Amino acid sequence: MIRVLVVDDNDLLRAGLVTVLDSDPQIEVVGEAADGPAGVASALREHPDVVLMDVEMPGGDGIAATRRLVEEAPGSRVLILTMFDLDEYVLEGLRAGAAGFLLKTAGPEDLVASVKACAAGETTLAPTVLTRLVESYVSRPAPETDVPGLADLTERELEVLRSMAKGLSNAEIAQELFPAETTVKTHVARILAKLGVRDRVQAVVVAHRSGLATA
Repeated sequence: MIRVLVVDDNDLLRAGLVTVLDSDPQIEVVGEAADGPAGVASALREHPDVVLMDVEMPGGDGIAATRRLVEEAPGSRVLILTMFDLDEYVLEGLRAGAAGFLLKTAGPEDLVASVKACAAGETTLAPTVLTRLVESYVSRPAPETDVPGLADLTERELEVLRSMAKGLSNAEIAQELFPAETTVKTHVARILAKLGVRDRVQAVVVAHRSGLATA
C-alpha cells in the first residue's frame, strides 16, 4: 500500500485529489494539509511514502516545505503539483530535492500513475516540465564535461541515461533497449549509484548538465 499525504491550500482541489487517489486500491491517503509547515508536521507524524505538494500556498510555500522534508523525512518522496511549468519552479524544486513534478492539468490516470512511479523511485517529469528543464540547460553557455561518475558509466548505461533524459519510463526504455523492464531497473540503480545521485530526476539533471542528453 502506498501511503500519500496531500498538501494544497485549495480545499476543493485537495478534496478532488484525495478522492482520485483513494479510488485506487493500491493507494491510501494518510493525511491532508493546507500549507507547507502543516504538511511537514503531518509528514513527520504519518511517514507517508509520497507527499503530493502544491508550490504556492499562504503560510508556507511548497519549495521550502520540500527542502525541510528532504532533510527531516528522507523516507518520504515529494511530488510537486503545480499550475506552473516555469523555469524558476522547476529548478528551485529540483534544488530543494523534489522527486518529480506534475501539472494540475493532468488527468486522474496521470495523477495515480505519477504517484505510483514516485513511490517506486521511477518518477518522470511531466513533458512540459521536462521541456522547460532542457531549454534551461541548453541556453547555458557550455556543458560541464567533468561530471563526477559519468566516466564510470558503461555504453549501455549511457544509453539508458539518454533515454531517461528524454523522459521515458522504465517500461518505455525496455521497449527500446531491453527484453525486460527488470533489466532497466538494474541499470538505473547502477547509474544512480555511480553518479552519486538520489533519484532519476537528479540523474536527468546530470545528463543535461553534461551535454549527454543532446549528444
